Amino acid sequence: MLASLREEVWRLHGELPRNGLVTWTSGNVSARDPSTGLVVIKPSGVRYDELTPEHMVVMNLEGETVEGDFLPSVDSASHLYIYRVRPDVGGIVHTHSPYATAFAAVGHEIPCVLTAIADEFGGPIPCGGYASIGGEEIGAEVERSIGESPAVLLKNHGVFAIGATAVAAVKAAVMTEDAARTVFLARQLGEPQEIPPAEIERAHKRYLEQYGQVKK
Repeated sequence: MLASLREEVWRLHGELPRNGLVTWTSGNVSARDPSTGLVVIKPSGVRYDELTPEHMVVMNLEGETVEGDFLPSVDSASHLYIYRVRPDVGGIVHTHSPYATAFAAVGHEIPCVLTAIADEFGGPIPCGGYASIGGEEIGAEVERSIGESPAVLLKNHGVFAIGATAVAAVKAAVMTEDAARTVFLARQLGEPQEIPPAEIERAHKRYLEQYGQVKK
């Protein structure tokens, strides 16, 4: 089932270690098939260099495995919760990327002190509260705290990123770590200055409407 989506999700998992977002078996990517509503997600505890498209698990939104020989990610209940409450979301990524997770460890948002943050996130990258692993609690906290941002930090845990597609979600996860690293380095030099809200709004709107190869 969903051979092309399994292939895409498998390929996107390779971006996580390539961009320094995960270690060993931590983290996961999922994607929702728009025609069936089924979700493809990483299996639990399988190393990234051993993953194949056939390892990917197909689930329905009620948490039942529809196809696959492996147990799904321990975060699958939270992924599925987000998909149920956010019909606009087609992809979800979870990482423990080090700089962003450092902000999460102290319960701090990543302030909007860079034009790249304004463009991509439309404001600070928020930090939600602590939630237990293994059930829907993390998904509920992501939904509560993420707001309009494509990414959120969870206190004492890590990063969750969402997007209309799995590719968009992976991009948001990559950009979250890049922003966190740059803000951390900037703080070694002094206190970074936040961009005024009106300029954040203008920059984010321009980015959404004009950046890239805009269709005419």
